[in-house]
Formats: sequence, structure tokens, C-alpha cells
Amino acid sequence: MELGIIGLGKMGANMTVRLLGGGHRIVVFNRNPLKVEKAVAAGAVGSESLEELVSKLSMPRAVWSMLPAGDPTETFINTIEELLSPGDTVIDGGNSNYKDTMRRASELKERGLNLVDVGTSGGVWGLTEGYSMMVGGGSEVVARLRPIFETLAPGPDRGWGHVGPSGAGHFVKMVHNGIEYGLMQAYAEGFEIMKSKQDFNLDLRQIAEIWRYGSVVRSWLLDLTSEALKEDQDLTDIQGWVADSGEGRWTVADAIDLDVPAPVITLSLLMRFVSRQEDSYAAKLLAAMRQQFGGHAVKPSSESSS
Repeated sequence: MELGIIGLGKMGANMTVRLLGGGHRIVVFNRNPLKVEKAVAAGAVGSESLEELVSKLSMPRAVWSMLPAGDPTETFINTIEELLSPGDTVIDGGNSNYKDTMRRASELKERGLNLVDVGTSGGVWGLTEGYSMMVGGGSEVVARLRPIFETLAPGPDRGWGHVGPSGAGHFVKMVHNGIEYGLMQAYAEGFEIMKSKQDFNLDLRQIAEIWRYGSVVRSWLLDLTSEALKEDQDLTDIQGWVADSGEGRWTVADAIDLDVPAPVITLSLLMRFVSRQEDSYAAKLLAAMRQQFGGHAVKPSSESSS
């Protein structure tokens, strides 16, 4: 199948490579020409502008954006809609607010264009492990794009699905990230409790490895926690400052709007705020987990940077 990809960051670049490996024709554009050159070296078709990218795609076109949520995505959609033709499809694979997605879908529909929102999880590991994708949009257009999703997913029939109309994909991904906040916080707190029990001199990496097999708390996040503890259990090179990219806040806000109690997710979000005020081991481990699964930047500790 043929697809245009805008945005060749950590995920966009790896998705391009995975799709090329699946035999798809991929046309790419990025503001940084070096990233385009790298994708071309892997087999993609390069372009120097959105206009050129659109011209190199056959109708009905499909253009997938992996740009940051907010203004970058808004600007992109406002620009690309002027270049596309009725029947073409814009795919937003970023973490856009689902309410923005619903609005954009309605606006694009008036021009005869489709919007498919894909909540995409997998981080830097998606290239080898496949991506989990929660897809929102019209049934016919999603069915037409199925070969793309089957290639990106862990398997053709697993790890992805059409969850509802436009906005549903980003809504489900929002809740997914809220749950992720809670899981990460629970692991971080548990390991800090064990680290604080100095009488036993516990080997936290060993315990993580034990729990990875047979335990009811085993998970991919635990796998990544074990990897983060491999080199230095004290995490001396990581500052306990944990960012939040927005989805946790949106999940809590929607829970309030829907009168749904979500104390664990809410408190895990608040604990990220606490991490910005004082250094703690739990916050360090949270930061390390985010780096492991998503390649997110960590702030070096003052000790390691001096």
C-alpha cells in the first residue's frame, strides 16, 4: 500500500522502517532534511515539502502525521487540507486531545476529507515489537487502511483494532496513558519501600527479575524497570523529575466530567507534580521507566553533570 508520513521523530522514523519492511511504498517529509535522507536510505521516497509529498501519492491519498499534539498538529492539518482532494485521508497518530480530533474530523468532512485518529503505543520498541493502535474513524476508510495497521501491529490480527468513530481512538489512548501513570506509580512506590528497608540490603534488580516470571504483577513495564536497574540501582545519574505529556490530565478531567472515581490515576498524576519539587527515588525510577519504554529524555542529576 502507499502512504505519506509527516514527522520522522523517534516513532515516525521507526514506523517508516517497519512499513518499508512490509513492502509498502512510503513517501516522507520532515522539516529536518537529514531525517528525510535517512528514511530515503532505508527505502522511502523523500520530499522537500508537503506539496511535493502530496504530488507523489496516488488518489485516494492517505497521509499519516506523527507530529506533537497541539499547535504543530493543528497547523499541519490546516495546511494539508488545502492540498488534498475529496476522498483523501488524514491520519493523526499523535496524542491529540480527542475533543480536538472530533472537531477536526467534522471540519475535514465538510471538504470531503476523512480523518482517522490512531492512538499509538509502543515507543522506541515499536520497530521490533510492533505498535498497539487504537483506531477511530469511518468503517470504510479504516478498512481501506487495514494493510497499514496489520504491518505496524505486533500481528495482523492482534494489538490493534477499530474502536469507534473519529475521536474514539484518541480517547482510548488517553485512558490507556492514564492507566499507565497508575501502574508506573505503583511500581515506583513499591521499589522505594524495598530500597528503604536497609536491614535486608535487598537487590532490587534481582527482585524485578523474580517478579518477571510467574508473578501476577509481571508486565512489560516491569521488564523495563529491571533493565533500568541493571546498571545502577541507585539511579545516581537520573534526577527525580517526571514530566507529564497531557494525557493523564485529560483522563482525570474526563473522569470528573463523567462522575467516575479515578483516585489511583489522579494521585499518580499529582505525584508527578511532586517530583518537580523534591528529589525522590520513586521519581527517579519513574523517569527511568519513561526513558526505557519511550526514549523520553531524563534530566541528569546535579552530581553526574558536575
